[in-house]
Amino acid sequence: MENKTVVFALTSSVELANEIVGELGIPLGQCDVKHFSDGEIMVELGESVRGKNVYIVQSTCAPVSSNIMEVLIAIDACKRASAGHISVVMPYFGYARQDRKAKPRQPITSKLVADLLERAGANRVITMELHATQIQGFFDIPADDISAICIIGQYFKSLNLKDVVVVSPDHGGTTRARRLAEILHAPLAIIDKRRPKPNVAEAMNIIGDVNGKIAIVVDDIVDTAGTLTAGIQMLYDKGATAVYASCVHGVLSGPAIDRLKAANLEEFVCTNTIPQDDKAALYPQMKVLSVGPVLGQVIKAVEESRPVSEIVAKYAE
Repeated sequence: MENKTVVFALTSSVELANEIVGELGIPLGQCDVKHFSDGEIMVELGESVRGKNVYIVQSTCAPVSSNIMEVLIAIDACKRASAGHISVVMPYFGYARQDRKAKPRQPITSKLVADLLERAGANRVITMELHATQIQGFFDIPADDISAICIIGQYFKSLNLKDVVVVSPDHGGTTRARRLAEILHAPLAIIDKRRPKPNVAEAMNIIGDVNGKIAIVVDDIVDTAGTLTAGIQMLYDKGATAVYASCVHGVLSGPAIDRLKAANLEEFVCTNTIPQDDKAALYPQMKVLSVGPVLGQVIKAVEESRPVSEIVAKYAE
């Protein structure tokens, strides 16, 4: 693998890429990303990739559009340097929430991003916990969406909590919450809510019994935390003795940290698909789990032509 595989890190995912190569037992590839004063970006490779399998690691979190351009330029650099196969490892796929036309005359931006990655020259895309798994169908190249719920599940199992109920913050997240409930052998509850406009949600009711139980709320993305904190208050109102919250992608924009601090949570658990060092320092109740070992094993499976599904199954045991 060391002679034929190269892993490059772009600006948003350097620490995560270092964890991935540590799992693979290879050095991190050398590349230089420059941002010029007018906003233009240059990605310059520091080693040969001729005929090699290249993995570009970059979460397209804030600044979203700049990070996407870094990926596209890096793909082009690899293609022009005669890379044999180019895979984009995008743990957090920006614009995933724009996956359909919710109103007339709206774009489907996640499809546009998929087209841009393909047109630039990507041969494979590896993501984690897409907002809608159907986004995989936007690609005409192999697209592996890896679930991180197994990682979150293993963490909560290690806490040995009793009388647990897993809570989905909305109907759309029921399948994700059910996966966590199966790992923890716990019942499931659902918060019934409506969303009048983006980043604004109104919790309406709870389907299921949370009285006298420890509630674990699980979602794919927590952005401004308005939805989450409204649901947490309702869980306490319905008799939950304690509430833990978890997500895969902690966007945590705007007032999110302040809202989480005021929410009376036992702990907020997320992963490092998006870097969290600065926010974790502000919020001691935040626990950040690493997806690096899983992604390293996924890349190893791809390189050895083994089923990727085996990796997730192993971590879910």
